[in-house]
Amino acid sequence: MKRMRMALVAAAAVSALALAGCSGSGGDSAEPTAEPAPTFEAGTTMAKLSEAGKVTIGTKFDQPLFGLVGPDGVPVGFDVEIAKIIASELGIDEENIEWVETVSANREPFIENGQVDFVVATYTINDKRKEVISFAGPYYMAGQSILVLADNDDIKSEDDLVGQPVCSVTGSTPAAKLAEIGAEPVLTDTYSNCLEPLRSGAVVAVSTDNVILAGLAAQNEGEFKVVGEPFTEEPYGIGLTKDDTDFRMWINDVLEKSYEDGRYEEAWNSTAGTVLPFVEPPAPDRY
Repeated sequence: MKRMRMALVAAAAVSALALAGCSGSGGDSAEPTAEPAPTFEAGTTMAKLSEAGKVTIGTKFDQPLFGLVGPDGVPVGFDVEIAKIIASELGIDEENIEWVETVSANREPFIENGQVDFVVATYTINDKRKEVISFAGPYYMAGQSILVLADNDDIKSEDDLVGQPVCSVTGSTPAAKLAEIGAEPVLTDTYSNCLEPLRSGAVVAVSTDNVILAGLAAQNEGEFKVVGEPFTEEPYGIGLTKDDTDFRMWINDVLEKSYEDGRYEEAWNSTAGTVLPFVEPPAPDRY
């Protein structure tokens, strides 16, 4: 019976098209059919956001290539594109995303207090942070490196930072690593605020993830250079409310889908990929 019904529907559709073609209406094509709205289990975060038709996302506003506010006041970059992919799978257009600036020190509080629905902001997954929030991903593997003035040939690796003033950001994993290796961390709220101390000689270097430093160097061509090999692994994840397992697993599904259908690589190539080579994304950790 099911096959018969499908056949009848198909025949009716063909007849309708034939009649339309003979109607003398000028041959105007029909409007494209809208994509059906996604459906989710009632009570889940996905259902709530999808039904609301809007989402609040935390990201960086000063990170070239990953999250940088453009001339129109809207952030652009790889993290921003990853966030848009997640929103689109909720049926939410980018016009209905509210972007909230999250710096390293306020990411966990913003998630815990409900000021954002999730955070995509060069956000390294670690066990300490997982005590208060959850992470989907990782979706990218970065590594801590070093930015110096373009004419500095004295600093070649993290060993050369021992006992030296080095700028990083409060609440970041790179700042903790600097103290661990014996450097003298000079801390501020954003990495862009490290550039003037580097120019003036108040610090000898800036240290954070290699992809962030590459963006700063590209934005200030000829002034700075990235030196040495990365000396940590920094798996970037998407921060969300602790114990929201359904939402975390769903975001992991979305990430894997974007790897397979090409949206992830497209997002990379249009942003960070203008400076950095594409690398295959890591598999999400479904803890």
